Amino acid sequence: MSASGGKMGPSLTQEILSHLGLASKTAAWGTLGTLRTFLNFSVDKDAQRLLRAITGQGVDRSAIVDVLTNRSREQRQLISRAFQERTQQDLLKSLRAALSGNLERIVMALLQPAARFDAQELRTALKASDSAVDVAIEILATRTPPRLQECLAVYKHDFQVEAVDDITSQTNGILRDLLLALVKGGRDSYSGIIDYNLAEQDVRETEPNYQVLIRILISRCETDLLSIRAEFKKKFGKSLYSSLQDAVKGDCQSALLALCRAEDM
Repeated sequence: MSASGGKMGPSLTQEILSHLGLASKTAAWGTLGTLRTFLNFSVDKDAQRLLRAITGQGVDRSAIVDVLTNRSREQRQLISRAFQERTQQDLLKSLRAALSGNLERIVMALLQPAARFDAQELRTALKASDSAVDVAIEILATRTPPRLQECLAVYKHDFQVEAVDDITSQTNGILRDLLLALVKGGRDSYSGIIDYNLAEQDVRETEPNYQVLIRILISRCETDLLSIRAEFKKKFGKSLYSSLQDAVKGDCQSALLALCRAEDM
């Protein structure tokens, strides 16, 4: 089934998406993330703590969340390699077996290389027409050129097809033209030209789209989530942190709040 660019109703997800180009308005890219490199990083201690969290009496979800949401993506990759070397076990597979639900999805996303995470999200979206618009524009229009090229290379490697081919077959009209132009680099870096044209009204999400919230918070927490938080508070008079507290339930709440980091007063 093909996706086409039609009018989209507002939602918590789309409101966050409407602010994804804000980094172009800052003086330096990469300085407005909520998650920074952990200064007292010890890969051995972290690997051991995760092992205890998995193999102890009951899964220690709090320890898993604490480690993975307080380390940069590069540090998380180092932890994965150290865990493999010391235990001869794959950390991602071990955690997948220990967790379930949305917390499992968050942890899996945190442990993947950024380009592979983007490629998988893009592939999933292009195969599900109801989400293709938001996800494809979000990924193709907001990633740095080097990260986008790496994403497209991983896409081809993992799925044995070019992203361009999937976009051509799964979308049509103006949307297809836009996505193909973005894939081919037809934009200035962080130009902020994307206009999601969202109606200004209150957020009305009864059930949140966890997949999209997880993707946005994880993909933006090391780049410009502080900007998104500030604009969200300015528009709604309520912080993103508080909105997540109200909307998100279950084990994954602490992980998403940790990525969001703090209340905006």
